[in-house]
Amino acid sequence: MDNPFQIITDAFAPDYQINLSIQGLDGSIMLTLSNSGRIVAKRMISAEQRNDPVRLKRLVQSIQFGIAIEQGQSAMAILEAMTSGDGLTPLPPRVIGQPGQAAGL
Repeated sequence: MDNPFQIITDAFAPDYQINLSIQGLDGSIMLTLSNSGRIVAKRMISAEQRNDPVRLKRLVQSIQFGIAIEQGQSAMAILEAMTSGDGLTPLPPRVIGQPGQAAGL
């Protein structure tokens, strides 16, 4: 298996600063993504998720999806892109000062 820390870094490093910190004796880590000093996403990753390639891929996709929704991107377009490819394509960062759009409001 590839290094899970490298997979996480490759997915987010082009657009976000990444901080991975050990959270407990069980091997869980905290992933914090930030952009221009603002926290974009924070997620606890269990040792089981980190060590299972399928679960790790789903975790990365979930984080990418959440960021994209927060940035006002189309949920349907994102889901289509995630299901048609490997889903590990980095999403573009939000432009500071550009408000996101709330879906359905």
